[in-house]
Amino acid sequence: MQTNNSNKPDTTNTTIVVVSILILIIALLAIGVRVSAQERIEPLPFGDFESWTESRIKESRLIGGQTKTLYKVGGAWGSSNAYAKAMGVEKVSVSVTPERRGEGWCCRMESTLETVSAIGINFKALATGSIYTGKMLDVVGMAQSKDPNSAIDMGVPFTGKPNALILDYKALIQDQPAIFANAGTQIKSVDGRDKGHITLILQHRWEENGHVYAYRVGMAEKSIDSTTDEWLNDYRVPVQYYQTEQTGALSSDRFKTHNSSGEMVNIEEVAWRGDMQPTHIIIQISAGSMAPFTGCPGNIVWCDNIRLAYDNNVLAQAK
Repeated sequence: MQTNNSNKPDTTNTTIVVVSILILIIALLAIGVRVSAQERIEPLPFGDFESWTESRIKESRLIGGQTKTLYKVGGAWGSSNAYAKAMGVEKVSVSVTPERRGEGWCCRMESTLETVSAIGINFKALATGSIYTGKMLDVVGMAQSKDPNSAIDMGVPFTGKPNALILDYKALIQDQPAIFANAGTQIKSVDGRDKGHITLILQHRWEENGHVYAYRVGMAEKSIDSTTDEWLNDYRVPVQYYQTEQTGALSSDRFKTHNSSGEMVNIEEVAWRGDMQPTHIIIQISAGSMAPFTGCPGNIVWCDNIRLAYDNNVLAQAK
């Protein structure tokens, strides 16, 4: 006996619609996961090191009369390269240079022991190759104070809150004790080995009575303590927005800047405030990390393609 099902509801179309909706929801969720995981990558101006300016400078005959090439990265980048003229004597120090990388260029920073001969006496000074966001100002005053930071207006205006600093780098780190040489005639041995360093600091600055104060908003830091066999491309250094053992102590005299009266003053960090909006960014990449005029000759750090990664979480922003 055959049963007539003509009066029963047809569930086929309903099932197809439900399945389609489920597939659509799964697809949307999958897209949402991909969107939330995406990052916005922004290259830093001149951080690809394809544009350099150079000046050919002849040093004074009193110290040998050599002609040297002084390189500048451009944009907001300063470097340890320096030109000074005091009492008619011209001197050039070069520890940062462009170097070929494939069809383009990268930045090479080297710790070098410079020797200057004058009136029959050899004066020796260790120069640590480094680049930073900021500007070198009074090189002669720096030499007199024996503090390289005294000549650098450190940091540039910046309001972003990146997740990470990204760059390509490689390194040659010497396995030998460090030395100290500060333009005297003697070289002193120092305990410990020097290492390369990558630092990013976000600050919220303000001025009161001529003092420049700052909250530490965020920090990224990487110690380069060994030689790399090849380039480490797209290397990430996460930015932390809270104080940890790795992010280090606050500083009241490590960095300097101009106040509104044009005076060079310390940037006095007073507290961590990861919830604040930054006003300035400091990025420094160096072939050494020890005190001024202290390090290991022959340490070299190369870097290229410096970028910042930002959270691009569309779903989170929609909330």
